Amino acid sequence: MTTKLISIAKDFSPFPAGRYLTDGPFPGEAFRDQVLLPALKAHSDVTVDLDGTNGYGSSFLEEAFGGLVRKGGYSLADLKRRLHIKSERQSYEVRIWNYIADAVH
Repeated sequence: MTTKLISIAKDFSPFPAGRYLTDGPFPGEAFRDQVLLPALKAHSDVTVDLDGTNGYGSSFLEEAFGGLVRKGGYSLADLKRRLHIKSERQSYEVRIWNYIADAVH
């Protein structure tokens, strides 16, 4: 069982923003496709550390994490087992799981 820790601030950008690649240099689509999906494919457990950035807009979080269901083909049950969210702000974790659950429907 291999684990991967991803720090968005260190491994992607301290300034994540936007939903799509056309929205700027560090959108949710790029994080999902370039960092998160490859980590989920290569490791049995992935922890995403949200701390260290200037914050997150809903478009970034929804595309990065809700997109795991829509574009990545992951189920809510699989993500609940394998994906872990670390953040000083619990509201981010709640929002992420809501986005994932909403993407299922």
